[in-house]
Amino acid sequence: MATQSTKVLFFVLFSFAICSTHAALNAHYYDQTCPQAEFIVSQTIRNASIYDPKVPARILRMFFHDCFIRGCDASVLLDSTPENKAEKDGPPNISVRAFYVIDDAKAKLEKACPHTVSCADVLAMAARDVVAMTGGPSWNVLKGRKDGRVSKANDTANLPAPFLNATALIQAFASRGLSIKDLVTLSGGHTLGFSHCSSFVARVHNFSTLHATDPSMNTEFASLLKNKCPSSNNNGDAGQFLDSTASQFDNDYYKQIIAGKGVFGSDQAMYNDPSTRPIIEAFAKDQNLFFREFAASMIKLGNVGVNEVGEVRLNCRKPN
Repeated sequence: MATQSTKVLFFVLFSFAICSTHAALNAHYYDQTCPQAEFIVSQTIRNASIYDPKVPARILRMFFHDCFIRGCDASVLLDSTPENKAEKDGPPNISVRAFYVIDDAKAKLEKACPHTVSCADVLAMAARDVVAMTGGPSWNVLKGRKDGRVSKANDTANLPAPFLNATALIQAFASRGLSIKDLVTLSGGHTLGFSHCSSFVARVHNFSTLHATDPSMNTEFASLLKNKCPSSNNNGDAGQFLDSTASQFDNDYYKQIIAGKGVFGSDQAMYNDPSTRPIIEAFAKDQNLFFREFAASMIKLGNVGVNEVGEVRLNCRKPN
């Protein structure tokens, strides 16, 4: 998904594709070994979200960023070491927070059923839970992932940046076995999102040699963003929610794009492309359709690059 970092690396496609695997994941994977796993994760996420309303958006983004790099192997959770700078410290991930929530869920799981539930599965369940608890769809999370041992900050250059055009976005998703429909559907996760100024300020102050502001933007919305993010802005916390109902998982994100109020250039670019525009329009008209497709695409995303021969980390921040 689009980054919100203070510095956006130039997008580079993987020199190799991380394609969707046919992993033997199962919704009932822990039924015998840790039957309380789903409840523990759900309660932890719910309690954390009450304490910090930003948790749902952060957990959902964390899952996207994990699966997009090395597949869904919880590599985004690994801490950097003196010898290695990890994914979470790569520029696009600097603003990815709430790792403590996954740590809390994992600690409770280790007490209930030691060395059983992988960090990758905890994150997949947590992503489902934050969507459901904010009004979105739910789905049966397929489980059985193992945790990876490798995490490199440089790999985060491969996360789709917020200024990409539709062609580059389609290629990025295709390299991970995800379709054009998956691209538009999963972008709907931005309904819970917030962006710092750095990810869109060029659209309203220095778009091109012909236009200071992106002409595809609604003029009133562009003025709003200019006021929030002046070109000389030094407030690292300033920014804009990605739709008008940011705490609610709904289809408002697509309605905003149609109205020319997409915050990211990449979001608005999808509406200007004939292959993605009809999907946006369909989701804007039918929220139930969007919910059904989002659940299906999240299951598909959760299968990307799944590791079945790794380990179950005892601590999500470091390999065993």
